[in-house]
Amino acid sequence: MSTPSSTAARSTPPTSISLPTPTASPAPTASTGSNPRAAATDPILRNALRYTISAREYALLHKYVIARSRVLRRRAPAVDVVRGIMDGKDGGEGGKGRGRAQSLVKGKGKKAQAPGGEGADDYNARAIRHSIRVFVATGALMKIWGAVSGRLAGGKADPAASQAQKKQPLHKSSTLRLSLSLSTILLMYRLLFRFFTRLRAHLLDPSAAPFRKRNPRTANTLTSPYAPAVGASLAGLALGVYPSQQLRVSVAIYTLFRALEFGWNCAEENGMVWGWEKGVNGRPDKKRARPWWWGSWMLQPFAFGQLLHAVVFDRDCFPASYGDFIFKHSTTYLHPKPADFPVSITWPKTNQIVDSLAQMARLSWPAFVSPVLFPNKEDILPSTLTAIAPITSGAHPLITALSCATLHPSDPSCSRTYLTFWLRSFPPLTRVLLLIYSAMLLPRFKALYHFPLSTLHKLVSQALRMSAFVTGSIATAWSSICFFQTWFPRTFLPTQRFFLGGFLAGFWAFMERRRGRGVFLYSTKVSVDSLWKVGVKRRWWRAMKGGDVWVFVLALMLTGVVYERDARAVKEGSWRKGISWVRGEGWKDWGAEEDEEEVDGEGRKED
Repeated sequence: MSTPSSTAARSTPPTSISLPTPTASPAPTASTGSNPRAAATDPILRNALRYTISAREYALLHKYVIARSRVLRRRAPAVDVVRGIMDGKDGGEGGKGRGRAQSLVKGKGKKAQAPGGEGADDYNARAIRHSIRVFVATGALMKIWGAVSGRLAGGKADPAASQAQKKQPLHKSSTLRLSLSLSTILLMYRLLFRFFTRLRAHLLDPSAAPFRKRNPRTANTLTSPYAPAVGASLAGLALGVYPSQQLRVSVAIYTLFRALEFGWNCAEENGMVWGWEKGVNGRPDKKRARPWWWGSWMLQPFAFGQLLHAVVFDRDCFPASYGDFIFKHSTTYLHPKPADFPVSITWPKTNQIVDSLAQMARLSWPAFVSPVLFPNKEDILPSTLTAIAPITSGAHPLITALSCATLHPSDPSCSRTYLTFWLRSFPPLTRVLLLIYSAMLLPRFKALYHFPLSTLHKLVSQALRMSAFVTGSIATAWSSICFFQTWFPRTFLPTQRFFLGGFLAGFWAFMERRRGRGVFLYSTKVSVDSLWKVGVKRRWWRAMKGGDVWVFVLALMLTGVVYERDARAVKEGSWRKGISWVRGEGWKDWGAEEDEEEVDGEGRKED
């Protein structure tokens, strides 16, 4: 019987090694008015067809478009002619034997099959064809996004920046460089993956035994089942074609997080994290279950602690969109200008209030002297905190903490302010989340039709839990400032207490631990990006030129190795299909197919 580790080791998608395969004779098709001989001998038309469209796609195009036009029928080649070109019948030997062939996998073999079911279609032509499509699609999407975002902005964008972008030369265009970067990554990844796969096959051949004996280390490296994935990951260097902007950093961080997630799943599925339970014979019997409390929600205390500290002390390293959302839902603590406030006096903005909190921490949280009780006292506020004087000047006389006078000047009770925040923020936020989750439910309308009560219960409960998580986190983050100044000594962690307050706020994620994984990972990515920028700003570490590109390469390497080790470690079927497509193995879920092969008709795994 196969042990659990060997089963996981064998459950890998097939690594394509090209071997000559016989080409099936093309099925007869209805002849058209085109000249097949001229089409087959014309190199320009032959290469144009090979690098732009597949035989199957051309058959559909011919059936629904070309066959319905008399002019197109006369000039376009027939379907059987195009199929012959794709199969290498009329294109020389360039397409012969380059399709997907027998798979050499550790422990298992699969039938010869071409990616996407395209027969002996040339591998290089298919790679170039797909990279061209990625180039065109990315450029079109970027243009559409630019038009939509400009329309949504309502003309609020900076005219000077827009004019400079229009005058930018073509080779410096962000849209062009992003399209070129992604298409080059796809093309180079497929070519490198195929090269190292073929090289591994040749080195495993008995005829290469003398080379393996002379160079044992090199041979062991190149014949490793992970060598193609590691070698192909060098294609990620093409990400450097895109200029060093926030989008490139975000792509690198997102890819790294997904790769780490896949690696964690692989380690957990193979018993490397929680271990194995021993059976009666003393051998590993089954994996230990994951603790019920373990999950991605545990990242939130660290992420929120870092983000709260960064928004107070290093706002230039904090994502603006994230901060806008928090400040928008914090009006109970960050008070807007009252309607009856004198126009002649400047009311502090939100950023000035937050900057004043940072200055209080640097001054070790000075006490508050009420101007109402001591109207003739001078220098009530330090000179660096005069911006918040319009707020603190009318603060309640019972308030003794300067942070309380800034965050809730009209109410001396911190707990009552905390409760007020919940009453004001929780209902509107729940309504917004209900609308969002209802819109996300539209693609699953069948579930609502067949199971209306359970679906609506899930919808409402998810909105309530997420709203409680967001409201509780924001409320705890702001209220902790007042709590710490009231109960902590002035010099005890004067600046680090912001991290502690965010850490406590992150524990609200426990309420949404089952369905909030996407939100948790997003906030953690934002925190990692912010932490890196803060470290560079404060010279904790040096920024490496092109470091995000190397992070992207490492992420591709880890993803490829995990996929080769155990494809089922990638939980989402769409991701498994995408990785297979990037490797040139077709849009197929090899992990699901191997699951079906491993289980026989009686529901038992094969030996």
